[in-house]
Amino acid sequence: MSPPWLLYGANGYTGELIAREAVARGMRPVLAGRSKQQIAKLAAELDCPSAVFDLEDHTALVSTLTQVAAVLHCAGPFSQTAASMMQGCLATHVHYLDITGEIDVFELAARVHAKAERSGIVLCPGVGFDVVPTDCVAARLKQALPDATHLALGFDSRAGLSRGTAKTAIEAAAKGSCVRIDGKLVTERLGSRTRRIDFGAGEKLAVSIPWGDVSTAYYSTGIKNIEVYTATSQRSVDNMRRANLFRPLLRQRWIRELVKLSAQQRITPPDRTQRDNNPTHVWGEARNAAGEVKTARLRTANGYTLTVHSSLGILDHVLNRACNPGFTTPSLLVSADFVSTLPGSSPIRIDP
Repeated sequence: MSPPWLLYGANGYTGELIAREAVARGMRPVLAGRSKQQIAKLAAELDCPSAVFDLEDHTALVSTLTQVAAVLHCAGPFSQTAASMMQGCLATHVHYLDITGEIDVFELAARVHAKAERSGIVLCPGVGFDVVPTDCVAARLKQALPDATHLALGFDSRAGLSRGTAKTAIEAAAKGSCVRIDGKLVTERLGSRTRRIDFGAGEKLAVSIPWGDVSTAYYSTGIKNIEVYTATSQRSVDNMRRANLFRPLLRQRWIRELVKLSAQQRITPPDRTQRDNNPTHVWGEARNAAGEVKTARLRTANGYTLTVHSSLGILDHVLNRACNPGFTTPSLLVSADFVSTLPGSSPIRIDP
């Protein structure tokens, strides 16, 4: 029997999907969040223990964490919640996992690596779609081209967004896009980089985005130049470029909150049929100084479905195996082939 663990943000769209699958697997996580009514209802339905507290309530946070061995943190935007949860985990010697794709959160975890080692815990943000598939592709490309100096990653996903994902995207838009150049994170204007990419079904227009691999792939592979793309339309690229005019306004929190409220009212998260009928195609390209290129492709389940299975798979690994403490990435923690073991995923194919 696995040690007890905490699912924080269990009442959110992705958190609830994870909670239901965990129970279907015979697990009984402690379901937690800020909404007493929603958490109590879900816990009663799934017959799980529960806890209700705000992450700013350090006393309640620590008190709850002392009763578990690991946290799967699902309450975003993680730029606003991850630091408090990480601090609590460091103080109570509890493993920390989350499903973020936010660069700042990965960089925070990397900065407290030594503290995590001393605490004896694993810090592994990004155990969902952000960034498991792309991180595994990055690691396999590094194996295929060990002297790679440049790495580009990307994905083509047609599923809709959850409200939480939309809120996170709004937070990210205020900061602009981001790439890694010569080992350093460099902020760029939204829509700055475009290219045409064959994700597996012909070339499509793609635009660079501030995806988590700009941070994590550097730690996974040591490659110093990294950019991440998503399939898009020219209209979306044009809208991104126009959005640069409003980025100064989005830096004001009250305006971001208004935009997030508007998004929450307009967005309908994908239902099961939409998730089942919209697989994701992942692509990667590594290049060395001599101009040699290796390309990788992978098909996975819909991002939300993949997140459910990947997060629970990595959680099981941390709970039941001896793991080196400290900050790590999914591919370093489990393996580059982990993503291909998940339902709906193909093996990673390397060309040529």
